[in-house]
Amino acid sequence: MLAASAAATALMTAASAVAQDDEAARIARLEAAVAALQAQVKAQSGLAAENAALKDQVGRLQSQVTALEAAPPPPRQLAQGEEIKTIPSTPSGGNAPAVTSTFTNGEPGIATADGRFSANLYALVQLDTAVYDQAPPGPISTDLRRTGPALGYSASNIDYTHARDFKDGVEFRRARFGISGNAFGDFDYRILFDFGGNGVENAGQLYEGWAQYSGLRPVYIRVGAFAPQEGLADQDSNAAQPLLDRPISADIARSFAAGDTRIAAQVFAAEPRWLASFAITSRTVGVINSSGTSVAQTYGDPLNFVTREVWRPFEEKGELIHLGFHAQIIDAPANVTGPSATGATPLSATVVSFADTPELRVDATKVVNTGNIDARHAFNEGGEFAAQYHGFLVQSEYDSFHVDRSDPGTRNPHFQGWYLEASWIPSGVARHYNNSTAAFDAPPVDHPVGHGGYGVVELTFRYSTVDLNYDSGTPGTAPAASAIRGGDITLWTGGINWYLNPYVRLALEAQHVELDRLSPNSTIYLTPVGAQIGQHWNAFALRSQFGF
Repeated sequence: MLAASAAATALMTAASAVAQDDEAARIARLEAAVAALQAQVKAQSGLAAENAALKDQVGRLQSQVTALEAAPPPPRQLAQGEEIKTIPSTPSGGNAPAVTSTFTNGEPGIATADGRFSANLYALVQLDTAVYDQAPPGPISTDLRRTGPALGYSASNIDYTHARDFKDGVEFRRARFGISGNAFGDFDYRILFDFGGNGVENAGQLYEGWAQYSGLRPVYIRVGAFAPQEGLADQDSNAAQPLLDRPISADIARSFAAGDTRIAAQVFAAEPRWLASFAITSRTVGVINSSGTSVAQTYGDPLNFVTREVWRPFEEKGELIHLGFHAQIIDAPANVTGPSATGATPLSATVVSFADTPELRVDATKVVNTGNIDARHAFNEGGEFAAQYHGFLVQSEYDSFHVDRSDPGTRNPHFQGWYLEASWIPSGVARHYNNSTAAFDAPPVDHPVGHGGYGVVELTFRYSTVDLNYDSGTPGTAPAASAIRGGDITLWTGGINWYLNPYVRLALEAQHVELDRLSPNSTIYLTPVGAQIGQHWNAFALRSQFGF
């Protein structure tokens, strides 16, 4: 308004002067007044533009303030030892379900909010260190300790040295990494690779690779490579076995037609008080070992059937009784030779064999070994028992084996083995019983080291034996035509497990082994006829383990 009044006054002054001056002067004064008025108007227009710019800037700042007020608070800094629970994230697309990242009980994974899809990482690393206490090696002419097959022996497969000097040292017994989860709600899966080994680490191999339909609960259908349900010790968690390895009798039984890396199709049903399973199995997954040797292709893979039934007649919190039965049939053994030059299939084409390492794999020498037995069929039957009373657990299995030989001129051999195992946790904590495997897992660690506790300590003991001799004869005599001198072995093992937390375990064990075995052949084994090639020794081992 002040600017408008000033302009009006200028015009009145100019009009007054017009009457007195000549026309040129009047025009000059009018032009000056108009110029002054235009300057005033221009100044006002600049102020208006500046005001509009300021208003726009204030609007933008207000929008930023509003957005900051509406945003969630920033994540706080976690205190030391505090566990990350769940981190939700919602995708920008409106139709996709939210994904949840988890770190529950040390197991990293992701899952959709509706639970229909998930993926969980798995890892298990076990480093074993062992020292063997045995008689020092002597000249091969007088030190008769040997290892090799009882049948099918040759100068190339007899070991004249390792039996006289087991390897002291270290090995990664297991180094397994993989992923498991579910898809579309009713399908489960697992893919697992192993880089561990026996004696020395193997090249990485497919250890498990399977898919399972779980939409018929409590019935499940699984197909792929995995360890089918065979027995109680067979289904023990590899991360929670009471001692470093399974009992030798149970390990031979699970390798009969089931066991690790077995290609199979299985149907099983699991309820709180019982489990029943049936599987059709074939060969194990081939692998290139540490020496670069691969598993040879056969001329016909085996066809096997495996079944297991478990019943728990009594079960309360921390207390239970487990009864079980399992059986296996090798209906068609693997054909390892193919046809002869005449086109006929020799009797030695289809075979079965039994061999194992004595429950500690830093040295992988198979001290009991039947070699390849010609076979039309083979059978295994076994019984299971376990009783748990809080921190005390005892379990046992018995297995028998029968071979129906192809050669009609020889008798059908049979073998047997069993074990008795006990563990005690002084704090009274009970090992967890897994209904889906009908076997025992690790005890819970409620007071881990570093968080006001000392973890969980467990004392263990095992007696185990297996006899792979058949019609072996007496010392100093040659074997009969049907004889199989695979060896008779007995082991006493004691150990201490220390679970520092759910992921870290230290295990110490001592082992005494007695092996009774007669020389299968004096010429090839370089021994007197019927000489004793067995021995006794002690072993001490430590396992350092991390897994989730």
